[in-house]
Amino acid sequence: MSRGPAQTMPTQHRTFERKTFTMALLTRRGWRRGAAGIAAAALTVGISLAAPATAATATITIDTTIEWYDVTATAVATGTRPQVTSNRAWAISWLAAARAVRTAPASPAYQDAALASAVHTALSALIPDATPTLDAALRTTLDRIPDGRAKDRGRAAGQREALSLVAERSGDGLDPASVNTPYPAPPAAPGIWQPTPPSFTAAQQAGNRFATPFLLDRADRYRLGPPPALGSARYRADLAEVRAYGAAGSTVRTPQQTDTATFWLGSSLTLYTGILRAALAQSTRSTAGRASLVAVFHVALVDTQIATSDTKYAYLRWRPVTAIRADGDPGWTPLHDTPAHPDYPSGHNTYAGAAEGVLTALTGARAREAYAITSPTQPGVTRTYTDWRRPTQENVDARVWSGIHTRTADQAGVRLGRDVAAHAVRNAARLFD
Repeated sequence: MSRGPAQTMPTQHRTFERKTFTMALLTRRGWRRGAAGIAAAALTVGISLAAPATAATATITIDTTIEWYDVTATAVATGTRPQVTSNRAWAISWLAAARAVRTAPASPAYQDAALASAVHTALSALIPDATPTLDAALRTTLDRIPDGRAKDRGRAAGQREALSLVAERSGDGLDPASVNTPYPAPPAAPGIWQPTPPSFTAAQQAGNRFATPFLLDRADRYRLGPPPALGSARYRADLAEVRAYGAAGSTVRTPQQTDTATFWLGSSLTLYTGILRAALAQSTRSTAGRASLVAVFHVALVDTQIATSDTKYAYLRWRPVTAIRADGDPGWTPLHDTPAHPDYPSGHNTYAGAAEGVLTALTGARAREAYAITSPTQPGVTRTYTDWRRPTQENVDARVWSGIHTRTADQAGVRLGRDVAAHAVRNAARLFD
């Protein structure tokens, strides 16, 4: 089984100690075992640090995996693309990296060059506007790797895997135009989605459901059952909760609840980039295992967003603002503007459920250390967590308190996300065949 490289420093060294994990992510054999049963195989890899170097001789050790994680985040932030298109860029670039290093020799030069080259090549093709930044980052990485056969072979392997995967995924329907293919508003009827105030924007992301998944055999594999019937007890309870707690001028929503709604208002991709980074930074897996974690995470998230679109546009459930105004409160306004697509299920919560599912399966239910994230929609605020479930729970509440979703749509979204994540983990071997 492949093992990660040791980093060499003047007075500091890294040695590998054996530690058993329940997921096998590095070799073809390990992935196949994992597909047969998640707990049936064990990955033996870990890192033990010797005593720290003295101040006089200490050198800075660069973690190439984290370095290129941050490079990816910067590149993906370039321009404006649908969230699923950005997730696709993450998935392709890091899957290429994982393939390039998974059977590599334990040479740091080979693995670092392969990872950097794969991510650089894929992202340069997928996000051309970011090429100058990517080129500079690649030079920085390669300049510190000693010249030689290992470096050259690693760089060639990364380019080869990236170009092959970019070509393989060409025309998969996840480009911006395909994702946001025009979707005429359906005739107005009770329970049926209509464009929402204040912008009354046409439906978005309707094209996701026609895209080609990475691992799902079809978009409706895990399609949810229908939302609660209009007028049912559950429907009335959902609407009453949003009416009271999600209103712009709510008198029952607490300041803490408003903060939660505001913190989780932004892009799920942006918010979970910090969470995945924490899991990656805390991981003791080898380079191949860590690259595989990022790849499987984003593969699962792409497939989740395809499945989310399928369920949303199968049922076309109207948003709370439309339902409440039709229910005798024409002036009701939510705390935050409603996104332009149907209520059921909540996309924020399918994302949260899938992210939680992958991280729990591949790293355990709790983080090794507490981690903190920030939010672009609540600048200056930091939230700290110790596991992967708490962010999901906050997402469920947040969308109700924003007045954007019903609780049923949120909870159903978590369930769908977890289902797709479990499918991705079970079938991850196919990514490496």
